[in-house]
Amino acid sequence: MAERNSELPDKLVRRFFLGFINLHILYHAHKEPIYGKEFKKELERHGYDISFGTLYPIFHSLKKDGYLEIEEKNIKGKIRKYYTITPKGKEVFNYSIDRAKELFDELFG
Repeated sequence: MAERNSELPDKLVRRFFLGFINLHILYHAHKEPIYGKEFKKELERHGYDISFGTLYPIFHSLKKDGYLEIEEKNIKGKIRKYYTITPKGKEVFNYSIDRAKELFDELFG
Protein backbone atom coordinates (compact mmCIF):
# COMPACT_ATOMS: atom_id res chain seq x y z
CA MET A 1 0.00 0.00 0.00
CA ALA A 2 1.40 3.41 -0.98
CA GLU A 3 2.14 5.93 1.73
CA ARG A 4 0.28 9.21 1.39
CA ASN A 5 2.79 12.06 0.94
CA SER A 6 0.69 14.60 -0.91
CA GLU A 7 -1.11 17.48 0.79
CA LEU A 8 -3.83 17.25 -1.86
CA PRO A 9 -6.02 14.68 -0.07
CA ASP A 10 -5.97 16.71 3.15
CA LYS A 11 -6.84 19.91 1.29
CA LEU A 12 -9.57 18.18 -0.64
CA VAL A 13 -11.06 16.63 2.50
CA ARG A 14 -11.06 20.10 4.10
CA ARG A 15 -12.89 21.54 1.08
CA PHE A 16 -15.52 18.79 1.30
CA PHE A 17 -15.79 19.35 5.05
CA LEU A 18 -16.31 23.10 4.65
CA GLY A 19 -18.98 22.50 2.01
CA PHE A 20 -20.81 20.18 4.40
CA ILE A 21 -20.53 22.80 7.16
CA ASN A 22 -22.07 25.47 4.90
CA LEU A 23 -24.95 23.14 4.07
CA HIS A 24 -25.36 22.19 7.72
CA ILE A 25 -25.53 25.87 8.73
CA LEU A 26 -28.19 26.61 6.11
CA TYR A 27 -30.17 23.55 7.21
CA HIS A 28 -30.27 24.62 10.86
CA ALA A 29 -30.83 28.30 10.04
CA HIS A 30 -33.82 27.15 7.97
CA LYS A 31 -35.29 25.25 10.93
CA GLU A 32 -34.77 27.99 13.54
CA PRO A 33 -32.47 30.90 14.38
CA ILE A 34 -29.01 29.67 15.41
CA TYR A 35 -25.96 31.24 17.03
CA GLY A 36 -22.31 30.29 16.82
CA LYS A 37 -21.66 28.67 20.20
CA GLU A 38 -24.82 26.56 20.00
CA PHE A 39 -24.03 25.51 16.44
CA LYS A 40 -20.46 24.55 17.36
CA LYS A 41 -21.95 22.15 19.94
CA GLU A 42 -24.24 20.75 17.23
CA LEU A 43 -21.24 20.05 15.02
CA GLU A 44 -19.39 18.41 17.92
CA ARG A 45 -22.37 16.07 18.42
CA HIS A 46 -21.74 14.92 14.85
CA GLY A 47 -18.02 14.40 15.48
CA TYR A 48 -16.73 17.59 13.85
CA ASP A 49 -13.90 19.48 15.54
CA ILE A 50 -14.05 23.05 14.29
CA SER A 51 -12.68 26.20 15.90
CA PHE A 52 -14.58 29.44 16.28
CA GLY A 53 -11.84 30.95 14.11
CA THR A 54 -13.08 28.74 11.27
CA LEU A 55 -16.79 28.77 12.09
CA TYR A 56 -17.48 32.50 12.46
CA PRO A 57 -15.91 33.47 9.12
CA ILE A 58 -18.25 30.93 7.48
CA PHE A 59 -21.26 32.57 9.16
CA HIS A 60 -20.01 36.03 8.12
CA SER A 61 -19.43 34.92 4.54
CA LEU A 62 -22.93 33.41 4.28
CA LYS A 63 -24.37 36.64 5.67
CA LYS A 64 -22.28 38.84 3.35
CA ASP A 65 -23.39 36.78 0.34
CA GLY A 66 -27.06 37.16 1.30
CA TYR A 67 -27.79 33.59 2.46
CA LEU A 68 -28.21 34.45 6.15
CA GLU A 69 -29.47 37.44 8.09
CA ILE A 70 -28.65 38.42 11.66
CA GLU A 71 -30.92 39.32 14.54
CA GLU A 72 -29.16 40.57 17.66
CA LYS A 73 -30.72 39.67 21.01
CA ASN A 74 -29.72 40.72 24.50
CA ILE A 75 -29.36 37.54 26.55
CA LYS A 76 -28.45 38.15 30.20
CA GLY A 77 -26.70 41.40 29.32
CA LYS A 78 -24.78 39.95 26.37
CA ILE A 79 -25.54 40.56 22.72
CA ARG A 80 -26.01 37.29 20.88
CA LYS A 81 -26.23 37.16 17.07
CA TYR A 82 -28.85 34.75 15.79
CA TYR A 83 -28.65 33.71 12.16
CA THR A 84 -31.67 32.85 10.04
CA ILE A 85 -31.86 31.80 6.42
CA THR A 86 -32.94 34.31 3.76
CA PRO A 87 -35.13 33.54 0.72
CA LYS A 88 -31.93 33.42 -1.38
CA GLY A 89 -30.42 31.04 1.19
CA LYS A 90 -33.49 28.78 1.01
CA GLU A 91 -33.27 28.65 -2.76
CA VAL A 92 -29.58 27.73 -2.70
CA PHE A 93 -30.11 25.25 0.14
CA ASN A 94 -32.94 23.44 -1.67
CA TYR A 95 -30.96 23.30 -4.91
CA SER A 96 -27.87 22.01 -3.10
CA ILE A 97 -29.82 19.35 -1.22
CA ASP A 98 -31.32 18.10 -4.48
CA ARG A 99 -27.84 17.87 -6.06
CA ALA A 100 -26.36 16.21 -2.96
CA LYS A 101 -29.19 13.65 -2.82
CA GLU A 102 -28.67 12.85 -6.49
CA LEU A 103 -24.93 12.40 -5.95
CA PHE A 104 -25.29 10.31 -2.78
CA ASP A 105 -27.92 8.12 -4.42
CA GLU A 106 -25.40 7.42 -7.17
CA LEU A 107 -22.53 6.83 -4.75
CA PHE A 108 -24.40 4.67 -2.25
CA GLY A 109 -27.45 3.53 -4.23
